[in-house]
Amino acid sequence: MLFSRKPADIPSPEDALPGRSHPIPTADTHFVLGRDLKAPLPDGFETITLGLGCFWGAERKFWELDGVYLTAAGYAGGHTPNPDYREVCSGQTGHNEVVKVDFDPSIVSLDDILKTFWEAHDPTQGMRQGNDVGTQYRSGIYTSSDAQAEAAKASRGTYQKALAAAGHRGEITTEIVPLKDFYYAEDYHQQYLAKNPNGYCGIGGTGVSCPIGLGTTA
Repeated sequence: MLFSRKPADIPSPEDALPGRSHPIPTADTHFVLGRDLKAPLPDGFETITLGLGCFWGAERKFWELDGVYLTAAGYAGGHTPNPDYREVCSGQTGHNEVVKVDFDPSIVSLDDILKTFWEAHDPTQGMRQGNDVGTQYRSGIYTSSDAQAEAAKASRGTYQKALAAAGHRGEITTEIVPLKDFYYAEDYHQQYLAKNPNGYCGIGGTGVSCPIGLGTTA
């Protein structure tokens, strides 16, 4: 998962790789949940897309939550259309490794999703997560509504205070922006740790609890 001499900054649209006009092949079915990976959302469900380091370990954090309908590993936050993994890892597409989370808010609240997000990684590390270095490992929340954006920004402030109170130095670098495009990653990346239980997982948090998430809503 590590590539050397990658750029430390996101390229401009003009400097990004050209990509391709067609999607890259991916899985048809979620390996764990058994649903069509691109199934339309049932009425009332929501989607939020999250970047918190290598998407292998990150995706598992969310498919394990009750109320999560589907997860998918993919790429977001960049410029190159329909990128593949090697292009993203070059740092020349601007994309982040992300997990798309489809969830039923009557079972698992957005606060619960965000609490899991903050506690599963260190959001103060900039363009890296642990030993994984590069723009594709940055912390990011890619929202699908104004309400999600407001909740995400509020939770960022709450977690910053919690980190400071615990003596954790550093400012949160998490980008919070509307989702522009989500591109599914290749088949072998989907639910990787379910297929490879002893596979690499770079996910590790700060050990500081995030004081949001007041339980599920009825």
